[in-house]
Amino acid sequence: MAEPFLVGLVGARGHTGRELIRLIAGHPDLMLAYAVSREFAGRRVATVAPEDNDECIFEALTPDDVARRRADVVILAAPDGAAAPYVEAIERDAPHRIIIDLSADFRFDDAWAYGLPELNRARINGAKRIANPGCYATAMQLALAPLMSHLDGAPSVFGISGYSGAGTTPSPRNDVERLKDNFMAYALTGHKHEREATRHLGARVNFSPHVHPAFRGLMVTAHIPLKEQFDLARLKGVYSQKYGNEALISLQDTAPELRDGSNQHGVLIGGFALAQDGRTAVVVAAEDNLLKGAATQAIQNANIALGLKELTGIPL
Repeated sequence: MAEPFLVGLVGARGHTGRELIRLIAGHPDLMLAYAVSREFAGRRVATVAPEDNDECIFEALTPDDVARRRADVVILAAPDGAAAPYVEAIERDAPHRIIIDLSADFRFDDAWAYGLPELNRARINGAKRIANPGCYATAMQLALAPLMSHLDGAPSVFGISGYSGAGTTPSPRNDVERLKDNFMAYALTGHKHEREATRHLGARVNFSPHVHPAFRGLMVTAHIPLKEQFDLARLKGVYSQKYGNEALISLQDTAPELRDGSNQHGVLIGGFALAQDGRTAVVVAAEDNLLKGAATQAIQNANIALGLKELTGIPL
């Protein structure tokens, strides 16, 4: 039996780190080499993630420590702005190592492969530097991509997410008491995932994010102006042609609800509808912000970069 590939995880304490530990533990070809968390240093990883069978201990490793430790892949699940020291140290001491960054730090850097496999698989294959897409940006782009050649103006996307998307640092957006029986808009212009989707789709996207009291799950509703008239059969056909062979994208007639995407490793796309004149399409997409929006996609990218089957270790 071949030796597993070793994975180093930086930012293991967070919600996404927890999901990554679970996926790595269940992956037949990956093994957790170390888990970095200053707050949890000295604790067994299994106290937080019982799926870990490798008796790992959380460690407070510096970027230089991470660069020196043996690993085939380093997954950075730290907050925005924290990745650069780790990347610099690895590029200096172990440039052959694969880095998958889950922050927004390198999503606009052309030297990094943009890790949305369903739209960018060839670029990810064999890449050493992969920028994992944002959760909203994943759902937005998958909802819009099939119609990009038919656009007549900028799509408008309404998004709603559970509060885990705000991370573990206290803020109004993850304050359970403030969110109770509540619904909150934020980043009314220029949200980073709006800029991300605009860049990688090559056309302007308008986006309005919201948060509500559920812990996890994400949903977007896209209103898409079309330059020619569509009927419903044509609209559905465009999506079937684009995604018919994608195992992590499920198409359905009805609009998925936020709860439908929660705890799922893929994206549900449906609710296909047209304005009376056939010139505006409405499409709904739902996913789990911690899975396809983060951890599952990171495992997809690791598999592709390592030459493994793309869906290895991803429960379907």
